[in-house]
Amino acid sequence: MALLPAAAGSGVVFRRDDLECREIAARYDNVSETRLGTVISSGAGATVAVIEHIMAAVAGAGIDDLVVELTGPEPPILDGDALCYLRLLDQAGIREQEGTRTGFRVLKRVDAVGGSARAALLPAAARQFDFEIEFASRSIGKERLEWTFSPDSFRRDIAPARTFGFLNELEGLRRAGLARGASLENTIALDGDTIVNANRMRFRDEFVRHKILDAVGDLALAGGPVIGRFEGIRSGHALNNALLRALFADPANYERIEI
Repeated sequence: MALLPAAAGSGVVFRRDDLECREIAARYDNVSETRLGTVISSGAGATVAVIEHIMAAVAGAGIDDLVVELTGPEPPILDGDALCYLRLLDQAGIREQEGTRTGFRVLKRVDAVGGSARAALLPAAARQFDFEIEFASRSIGKERLEWTFSPDSFRRDIAPARTFGFLNELEGLRRAGLARGASLENTIALDGDTIVNANRMRFRDEFVRHKILDAVGDLALAGGPVIGRFEGIRSGHALNNALLRALFADPANYERIEI
């Protein structure tokens, strides 16, 4: 993977250098799969999977224009968080370009529901997150966190939270050709009610923090910051994407603003 400068106003674009139909804009309406992570597609055969971690880092760094150049089907997992990508961006540096930065202010409540899970966007003066998760595994149980976005708080409180998964799901990921770099060094592994590598955890409530990280990355596919309050209960990539589609389905739900 290489992270490259992009022209002002071009947004975030993923480029598959190993394919002919290779460029895919990082947009909610290009999402083609959400079962094992957020997958975007060009519509011409090119896909990039599990983009939520790098998109969260891009949002956390306040970057609008970027080319993510890849020679495979997904970004490298690195440390299983967003902080590893932030550090790469720190090394490269960021510069301002000509133009106006815009985002979207939520004007009306928008909901997405799937079974016992739900997600909502509500009007708010800042980018707020209220997330609750609940798993049958006693190693997670129920966790809830309310958090307000800022670059500093994202770097400190959310970006270091590692991804997690159950060992019995790993085979399905392998068969799908995903999570090729996952290991006990970069992924919090759960086996029933046991955390296999608890020594790799950075927070007591790391699981809900990582779910917020995923939501930040998924909402970054709006094409600009979404100013509003995100509320999620057991929400995952599918509902996060459905929520953006619902938001933009009606122009009365939002207004475009200068940031």
